[in-house]
Amino acid sequence: MAAALALLGAVSACGRQADAPVADVAPQSLPALHDVSDRYLSYNVEMVEVTGGRFWRAYDDMRSDGRYEERPPLDLTQPRLRRLAAALGPAYVRVSGSWANATYFADTDTPPETAPAGYDSVLTREQWRGVVDFVQAVDGEIVTSVAASVGARDDEGRWVPDNTEAWIRYSQSIGGQIAAAEFINEPNTVRLIGAGNDYTTAEYGRDFDAFNNWMKATSPDTLVLGPGSVYLTQPMNGLAHVINGPMFVTRDLLRDSTTQPDVFSFHFYGASSDRCKIPFFHRTEAVAQNDGWLSVIDDSIAAYTRLRDEFTPGRSLWLTETAESACGGNRWAATFADTFRFTDQVARAARQGVQVYMHNTLAASDYGMLDEDTFRPRPNYWAAYLWRSFMGARVLDTGDDAARLRVYAHCLRDSTGGVAMLAVNANRGESGSVNVPMAGMAYTLTQGATPDDALLNGEPLALGEDDALPELNGRAFAQGAVELAPSSITYLVFPDAQNSACQ
Repeated sequence: MAAALALLGAVSACGRQADAPVADVAPQSLPALHDVSDRYLSYNVEMVEVTGGRFWRAYDDMRSDGRYEERPPLDLTQPRLRRLAAALGPAYVRVSGSWANATYFADTDTPPETAPAGYDSVLTREQWRGVVDFVQAVDGEIVTSVAASVGARDDEGRWVPDNTEAWIRYSQSIGGQIAAAEFINEPNTVRLIGAGNDYTTAEYGRDFDAFNNWMKATSPDTLVLGPGSVYLTQPMNGLAHVINGPMFVTRDLLRDSTTQPDVFSFHFYGASSDRCKIPFFHRTEAVAQNDGWLSVIDDSIAAYTRLRDEFTPGRSLWLTETAESACGGNRWAATFADTFRFTDQVARAARQGVQVYMHNTLAASDYGMLDEDTFRPRPNYWAAYLWRSFMGARVLDTGDDAARLRVYAHCLRDSTGGVAMLAVNANRGESGSVNVPMAGMAYTLTQGATPDDALLNGEPLALGEDDALPELNGRAFAQGAVELAPSSITYLVFPDAQNSACQ
């Protein structure tokens, strides 16, 4: 009975509250804004997951000896992991993270037990073969970054491609084409680069140019991404200079390079997790559905769009790493509470011109879409699965009125003329509604019996026998007012819209 009542409240064609937010949207006549990549919604597999090493310690195992714990390499052959990753394809699989800045590729069948001087970890041939095999099995393409620590430099401190070239050549020999690569993961975080405390933006510019030119000669089909710097919201952006030491300004990184990337890339984190306890930069679950929290990404997109237009006009804009919060995510990043941020930011980034959105991570730490021990889907996985099922590459303009209610639209995936609308009602206590001039099917996500569970149209989302993904059963609605229950995320699907922009 409870599930049935939730379903009736989630999507209804009956009356609405007089003061509820309302949007009038005609799916058949929505104009096109632009196209995003068919691999738009993608994800990260941290380099340290591949090699094994010190990664974020689970909250239920936090001890006085720090925020990290030693972890074995991720088993990328696990059938459940592959099945669930494949369901999100096609996608880019980014193997990177701060740990990649100092990872040594051992181009031998007998890798060293410890990393050479100037590196922190070792990537073996076997481990990289596992990545290539995994990516090919899940309809992925590889995105990565290269080591730039002291070990990858000559006596004068210049970056040299020797170890990276061995890695790229080995990848090519086993059919592992690198689709795109950043030079350094988050080069504005000087402390995490590993190139030395006196490293300058001028030296970065010199090294980026060397990398860019070398990549064009060695792997010309690989897109060079950059700068890949991370955007931190205020006041953390200012505090970072005090807490983490000096940070480079992204404009200076671009200014001091004479060559420019093929794609303009950036990272974004709206806050830091409780695990890292950074002053003034932590957010609790209380903000999870607030407008300010959901829209905080807008400033970063606007800032990087301006830099893109100034330094690399005409290039695509990729968000190559983002999640609920830096340092492995808060406890609530694994719950339905974060699904509002995840879904809304995926949609608003596409509407604002981001061509690729890479969630951090697939299956590691609290911000992973899958539980890192069992690979059980978390609510954000189900949100990603619905996006992948309905939202095509062409973004449609729903207008300012719909934007206030958080209504987005794309051409319906794998359809001619069809339209998929996404309506996010993050309001905890008030319904909203969308007026539509035609009938369709609704798919509504709400929280399940626990914060770790999600419902689709009132029914629990769960894997079936042999980890089969559940059938997505919609609920029919007639033309008119479609009510959106409080704290709900709804896809309205119109396969017969005959929208000329979607032909």
